[in-house]
Amino acid sequence: MEYGLIKVAAAVPAIKVAEVTYNVQQIESLIAQAEGRGVEVIVFPELCLTGYTCQDLFREQLLLDKAEEGLLTLLNFTLKLDIIAVVGMPVVINGLLYNCAVVIQHGSILGVVPKTYLPNYGEFYEKRWFASAQDLNPSDIYLAGGPVSVSAEPVIFTTCDGVKFGIEICEDVWAPIPPSNNLALAGADIILNLSASDELIGKHRYLRSLLAQQSARTISAYVYASCGFGESTQDVVYGGNAMVFENGHLLAEGERFSIQPQIQVAQVDVERLRTERRQNTTFINAQRHSHARHIGCKLTTPRDFELIRSVDPHPFIPKNVDMQESCEEILSIQVAGLTKRLYHIGASKAVVGISGGLDSTLALLVTVKTFDKLSLDRKGIIGITMPGFGTTDRTYNNAIKLMKTLGVTIREISIAQAVTQHFEDIGHDIKKHDVTYENSQARERTQILMDVANQVNGIVIGTGDLSELALGWATYNGDHMSMYGVNAGVPKTLIRYLVSYISGEMATEVLLDIVDTPISPELIPADAMGNIKQKTEDLVGPYELHDFFIYYFLRWGFSPKKIYLLAQKAFEKTYDDATIKRWLQTFCRRFFNQQFKRSCLPDGPKVGSVSLSPRGDWRMPSDASSALWLKECDEL
Repeated sequence: MEYGLIKVAAAVPAIKVAEVTYNVQQIESLIAQAEGRGVEVIVFPELCLTGYTCQDLFREQLLLDKAEEGLLTLLNFTLKLDIIAVVGMPVVINGLLYNCAVVIQHGSILGVVPKTYLPNYGEFYEKRWFASAQDLNPSDIYLAGGPVSVSAEPVIFTTCDGVKFGIEICEDVWAPIPPSNNLALAGADIILNLSASDELIGKHRYLRSLLAQQSARTISAYVYASCGFGESTQDVVYGGNAMVFENGHLLAEGERFSIQPQIQVAQVDVERLRTERRQNTTFINAQRHSHARHIGCKLTTPRDFELIRSVDPHPFIPKNVDMQESCEEILSIQVAGLTKRLYHIGASKAVVGISGGLDSTLALLVTVKTFDKLSLDRKGIIGITMPGFGTTDRTYNNAIKLMKTLGVTIREISIAQAVTQHFEDIGHDIKKHDVTYENSQARERTQILMDVANQVNGIVIGTGDLSELALGWATYNGDHMSMYGVNAGVPKTLIRYLVSYISGEMATEVLLDIVDTPISPELIPADAMGNIKQKTEDLVGPYELHDFFIYYFLRWGFSPKKIYLLAQKAFEKTYDDATIKRWLQTFCRRFFNQQFKRSCLPDGPKVGSVSLSPRGDWRMPSDASSALWLKECDEL
């Protein structure tokens, strides 16, 4: 395991019912393929050594003997292999027959796990042949020529890298309280399921949902392998399901009804799972009552690391499958937050500074939707455009068009004269375009908004977004301040996406042009052609990179080294390594240095899984040192 990642596999061999030698050869072939691909743990279907559909042949001693011989063959085959393989077979224990998972590595049996819940309905009559783990007394048995301790106690296996996995078999996961509940609470990062599930109309959809939910509920990875081609089709058909889930998300899925053997390999992020568990107090409280016996696996030879996971470069942006629903939900959360605030204080007026940029556009759209929801006159929204030294015709015209389109009250208040007077008052050279020059304009605009809000007995709606807060790209007590910040939980990449979504809904050209306008605070005069000269992304870096960093730093607590690795994969066709490293250093430096701005944020609604509210998700000293993070950045 490197970077907290481990390769696992769900394998579905082709089998012949009751022909153990053939089945073992198929299993060996898949183990060899998985070993060559760097897989560390592989799971096979239930009773794969014999075939699941042997029925009363399980009563035949010859079949049971051949199954044990087949296991011995597998042990010899894996003698020099590091991979941990989990296979299914019938095992006799104290005169009773059990449906078991056998864990093998380096030619040794690490453990045997019997099935707990035996179906005895429909086409499944396992109680006819097998006993349940609940019937088992702790025993020492000889299996494939060696002693093995077996009991009904939950068992967790630990790899040499410290990754913990537990096992349940088929019906176990369908039970009201699956064994995997206790296994996960006792520390298992990964649950393996050896299964034999037949195909029925609608069952596959339900199965996928069940496994996704169990993976999410236990905050674990769930690796599922079910028998397929070769099982008897006398009464039912087995589709050969191979799936890997991670905390509710499907990482890999095989082809159902394939007549070819298959392996589904996925890279599980154990570090991510453990981070989620540490943050989830419900999980922490539940684990107090868990217990399990622990078995260590053998040492392995270091493997060459390769990142095979797909990495989304835009983790905050909804995917096509739920795009419309997600956009509507985000907007509804923002609107609900502002609705409550206006209703609580009895305000029928709201003041929004309109720059013609993305953030103020979304804030205005949310305010309009809120007024509509409250049946308030849109004229109660006072949109104020405040041209300054850097305002361009493009953003000014877009601001006016947007307000006209939405039917709000329009006010234009130039800040040029007031800021010029302020420069004279404090003795600042107006030709010196430094931080004083820029921040004076931002603070003047905020003062205007606050004072107008007092005039109309309304509130100032904040426009600043999550990305700006993370980078501290806001003027302290300037655009940093408002009376309610509707965009505080929305990152920049998502704001662009939401405005684009609304532009399609409203079919307005002005919104499309706002989306295409370079992001800028417009605090520096335009160039000779009247175009925006001060482009934010040239100064602090691309927002799509910073939003990527924000997500993995805040949501998962990953180190710069791991974030860099993931960014290389996500942006391999967009940015070179030097560019990613440069802006990652910028992010780490600014995030720590600018915490003081986040320590006194106005109220605003949390929208997604990441928030910087000092009252909620992120509590950090304003004087915390960034040395550890910057040192790791330097070493990349």
